[in-house]
Order: sequence, then C-alpha cells, then structure tokens
Amino acid sequence: MITSKTILITGCSSGIGYSTAVILKARGHQVIVTARDIVDVERLKNEGFTALHLDLAESASIKNAVIEMVELTGGKIDALFNNGAFGQPGAVEDLTRDVLRFQFETNLFGTHELTNLIIPLMRQQGHGRIIYNSSILGLVAMRYRGAYNASKFALEGLADTLRLELDGTSIHISLIEPGPILSEFRTNSYALYQRNIDAEHSFHKSAYEAMEARLQKEGAAVAFTLPAKAVADKVVHALEAKRPKTRYYVTFPTYLFAILKRLLPVSWLDFLLRKV
Repeated sequence: MITSKTILITGCSSGIGYSTAVILKARGHQVIVTARDIVDVERLKNEGFTALHLDLAESASIKNAVIEMVELTGGKIDALFNNGAFGQPGAVEDLTRDVLRFQFETNLFGTHELTNLIIPLMRQQGHGRIIYNSSILGLVAMRYRGAYNASKFALEGLADTLRLELDGTSIHISLIEPGPILSEFRTNSYALYQRNIDAEHSFHKSAYEAMEARLQKEGAAVAFTLPAKAVADKVVHALEAKRPKTRYYVTFPTYLFAILKRLLPVSWLDFLLRKV
C-alpha cells in the first residue's frame, strides 16, 4: 500500500510537470502544483488540483508560494520536484548578458531559492526528497543550446554538492536526466529564439535555418522521443522508493551519452555531438 506524501511541483502548466502531477494525484499523493501564468493556475484549480502561482524568475512570487504552501500543509512537505524550466536557443556568441541571466533566473537561481526555503521544513520534520529535473544537456553540451546547457550543468553542480552536504539528514537528492520528451518545450523555445536572437545579422544564420525547422516541427523532432509519462514514472520511484537513486536516466540518448562521456576521448565525443 502506498503511503500518501505531500509534494510540491514547479512548472505544471503542461508537459512533464502536468503529467507528473496527474499521475501522482491518481496514486493518492497530495500534489501541490504551481504555474507561472495565472490563467494556468486557474485551469489547474478547475481540474481539481491544489494550485499556486509561482514564477521562478521572481523572488517575491517564490516566497509567497512557500507561505501559501505552509498554510495549506501546516509545514509538512515530503518532496519537492524542481521541474520548472525553459530553453533559450542560440549560439553562445549571440547570447547577450541579459538573455543569459534570464535563462539562469528560472532554471537555476529561482530553483535554488525555492529549494533553500524548503530545506528547513524538511530538516525540522526529519526527512524529505528533493528531485531535480535536469537534462541530457546537463551531461553533454550541444550546439546552439549554450544557455540551456550552462543552466543545467550548473543545476547538476548544485544538486551534487547539496547531496554531499545533506548526508545523514534523511533528505534525499535525486537528479532526473531526460532526453527528447514530447512537450511544449520546443514551441516555447522558438518564441524565445525569435524574441532574443538576431539571426539575420548572425554568423550562424545558415545554421539557424535548420534549427528553426526543428523547433517548428510538429510532434517528435528526433528519434527515441518519449512522452512526458516516461519522466513522471521516474519521479514516482524517486518519491516512493525506500532508497531513491541519485540519478535517473530517461530515453535511449541519455543512457547512451552518459556511457560515451565516460568512455570516449573528448575529441571523439565532440565529433558525435556535432553530428546530433
């Protein structure tokens, strides 16, 4: 029999966050979902979820959401799933400081601030699970994804360090490493590309044309793409297992490149990554 747990999930308007929330709720857990846009918060409430407004790019929004969560649960929080994130496409040399900072505000700084507000609650109750949704791009870097690569590499560094620092506290840290997943991720990325990258005057103009086609493609853009449920299933294990794993790989490409990174010389791995 599954023991009901209270879990807070960020980025639940669609995709991985939404799928995970639906599955965990069906398994009897108390799921508190969050979304950045008020219209999504209201939609989630209408679907029967306990939903809060939370914008990871805004400190005040993060603090208010935690206050509301504490009022709802009496301070009990068994798990946090740090899922909320987005991807800013573009060559590294085309990323302005402000664009790169905005990528980090949500993917790293906001996630870090939220986690630091939750940890004292978990210390007080003597247990907890903090689950980070990372990426294959937190393991290896790919071209024209520099902002997202950097944010996920940094997230993994913080999560690995936190795991060492929380040793002996019964607060477990898990990283989930998805590869290609069906979601609104590419649609949102294309909008950010159009807004923040001056493709017309870029050295990479011709390469951007192929990238634009990929970002606008309907359905799966690459082989081995899985539905969001594939990630949700890993979250279920990280939440319910007696001994959660430190890393969960999702999709064949993630397993493959995790192995290749350990085995291949850098020049060989770079060759393969340029072909992806």
